[in-house]
Amino acid sequence: MRIPRESVIYSMDRANAPVLWVEPGAVVTFETTDAFGGQVQESGQALAALDWSRVNPATGPLYVEGAEPGDTLRVDILSIEVAEQGVMAAIPGAGLFGDRVRDAEVKLVPLSGGRAMLCAGISVPLKPMIGVIGVAPAGESEGCGVPGRHGGNMDNARITANTTLYLPVFVPGALLALGDLHAVMGDGEVMVTGVECSGEVTVRVDVLKGMSIPNPRHEDAEFFYTIASDVDLDQAVRRAANDMLDLAMEKLGLSLNEAGMLLSALGSTEICQVVDPKMTARFAVPRWLVRV
Repeated sequence: MRIPRESVIYSMDRANAPVLWVEPGAVVTFETTDAFGGQVQESGQALAALDWSRVNPATGPLYVEGAEPGDTLRVDILSIEVAEQGVMAAIPGAGLFGDRVRDAEVKLVPLSGGRAMLCAGISVPLKPMIGVIGVAPAGESEGCGVPGRHGGNMDNARITANTTLYLPVFVPGALLALGDLHAVMGDGEVMVTGVECSGEVTVRVDVLKGMSIPNPRHEDAEFFYTIASDVDLDQAVRRAANDMLDLAMEKLGLSLNEAGMLLSALGSTEICQVVDPKMTARFAVPRWLVRV
């Protein structure tokens, strides 16, 4: 089963009509376009000429039968395939260096042989990841460029193939959508883009009935993460850490003091991105310590 890249949304909204209905356990491939909606065709192209209403598209939404508010949607990311070309940009006023950027600029980045050809002859291995992945929120719609409890534009470089994302369900069917792939992106996404690219993502979806989580969670082969977003990075960090504290107390039967000491010894506070309307942080612990 596939969802074509033409089936895009620009906000995550309970009113969005599903483009595909599946049962739990289904495997689905999402075709995606890049964060600029495929509008950048050459290096040096004028950013002012872009249609900014077409930025940050997500493919979907997918309706998962049986998913109800209060459940958790499990998304196993089976594979991520990227195109042969990516895009990077510098935009005045955007990102950590925006106050120093005088001229807007876009550059095409060749993706070949498992590597991204960056500037000055520097090439680096591809590390494909998903920038935007989320479900419809309970209340008002959220633009696909905004992260939150529903997921969205978390720009979490750890959301790669062979990892699992857990999302709270707020509406019947969950309405999963994803996009904004990056061939490579560093933690923080400090210049406001990673190596933006189109591609295909294959996932397996399942519903964890009756399991309610406050914010997205994620796991890979080594670590388990709690994720939180806020307009204040400090608050995002605190929320992610406190979610892990509560999880450690619940799963391990520890007091608050014991769990806090354990996380201080074994946990890591990490930044996902600092450039979106809300900033995103994650808190990591060894995977064996706590599980969903």
